[in-house]
Amino acid sequence: METTDTSYDIRALNEKIERESAFIDLLTLEMNKAIVGQKHMIDRLLIGLLGQGHILLEGVPGLAKTLAINTLAKAVHGSFSRVQFTPDLLPADVVGTMIYNVKENDFSIRKGPVFANFILADEINRAPAKVQSALLEAMQERQVTISDETYPLPKPFLVMATQNPVEQEGTYPLPEAQMDRFMLKTVIDYPKLEEERMVIRQNLAGVKNTINAVVSLEQIERAQAAVREVYMDEKIEKYILDIIFATRYPEQFKLERLKPLISFGASPRGSINLAIAAKCYAFIRRRGYVIPEDVRAIVIDVLRHRIGVTYEAEAENITSVDIINQIVNEIEVP
Repeated sequence: METTDTSYDIRALNEKIERESAFIDLLTLEMNKAIVGQKHMIDRLLIGLLGQGHILLEGVPGLAKTLAINTLAKAVHGSFSRVQFTPDLLPADVVGTMIYNVKENDFSIRKGPVFANFILADEINRAPAKVQSALLEAMQERQVTISDETYPLPKPFLVMATQNPVEQEGTYPLPEAQMDRFMLKTVIDYPKLEEERMVIRQNLAGVKNTINAVVSLEQIERAQAAVREVYMDEKIEKYILDIIFATRYPEQFKLERLKPLISFGASPRGSINLAIAAKCYAFIRRRGYVIPEDVRAIVIDVLRHRIGVTYEAEAENITSVDIINQIVNEIEVP
């Protein structure tokens, strides 16, 4: 009797998720008006938005990182602000400050650019630690304290930070603890030849597609709640935990060779985010349950910035991605 109940529940859940995720195709179509290719980046942006996480994008300049989040903000009917991080930026430039009003003979609050639904923190590693931590507090607590008042940030709230991997001069690399706050770290590659040909043609023709708001903020909030309902079997939970624990204690999973290459493994935030991201991936694929492929599809973006590699690994040119791949290939799939 129990099995029929469960299968009925999953069928009902599947139908609900299919209804709630109907806007995904609409949103993707709208974003594709402005962005050619870059499906991987658009998927990751949607996962960040639905999973209420934040994204760190790494890629050389000119790969449509700014355009992507700007387009998403327009398509979702949300407010958008962009902060260009520079070495002389102050925390008040991001979160806001108290200003003295002579007429009123009183202080009033001036809110900073962080009070928007979509924030683009451009080249986050260009600003000193003080500014980075001000933004990261907003990301974690979803509120900002100015003087002695606390102000909640709007919902949904998505921060997309970018960093340029090429130029490291005069930059302040994000410490591990701050990197851990990002749900995903996505590395963006160059477009394919055909895609770039389309980009050139559209640019030369002066094609400017108008992006329409096709999704409301209420729909996004409903979808964020629906994502949490996506069914995750205990076997999938165990699979996620095995992957995370293999980054900490590789010897327990017959991966002794990785022990000298890992300086620290993924934190519990890693397992939480991997589970949420897998649910989001299933939701985007319009499914009401998580399968192992969802975990495998997203595991690199969730863990690549949460595993420390030793000098020994660096000497052998082994990256955290190589380590994740070895773990995922070794761990038994449910």
